[in-house]
Amino acid sequence: MLVPRVAGMAIVAIALLLIAPLPAAAQLKVVDEVKLGALAHDVGFLGHHLEKGIDVNLEMLFTPPDILSVIGSPRPHIGADINTAGNTSDGYFGLTWGIMLIQSLFGASDGVFINGSLGGAVHDGYIDSGPANRKLLGLRVLFRESAELGYQLNPAISVSALLDHISNANLGRHNMGLTSAGARLGFKF
Repeated sequence: MLVPRVAGMAIVAIALLLIAPLPAAAQLKVVDEVKLGALAHDVGFLGHHLEKGIDVNLEMLFTPPDILSVIGSPRPHIGADINTAGNTSDGYFGLTWGIMLIQSLFGASDGVFINGSLGGAVHDGYIDSGPANRKLLGLRVLFRESAELGYQLNPAISVSALLDHISNANLGRHNMGLTSAGARLGFKF
């Protein structure tokens, strides 16, 4: 299956990035944050609910390169939604924009934030034909967007609610789309 291989490669890449020695300029920070969560799969919001299960969500957000400052300095990201019931899983990539809505809510280093992302996804589900209890997603490579509302507990740890959606924007013969929602923990470096 494509997504478990992609997820495995992503985990190896994350591990290598975290343990690899940095160049002489030690202030260079490549990985900004790692998020881990559980999502209800195919919740039916923005589409028809067919598939079951829980998704394990893994995401790595990178420090934005200077060139992205012209579009608000979004953080590039890669991630995966791995379905625990054997239904559609996906690997994804894109850009995440975020703002702190309320700073110092209960203490000097906490706050409420909102993030939004745009990008693409590659899935291991069905394209144009499949069982009646599975989504027909029309294309192998899809668009992905997400919205996240969270609370920054301290400078290193956050908790958030996430809604993500993948679909082909009616570019394929079928476009059932897939929406997942759940909670995540974030760890900043």
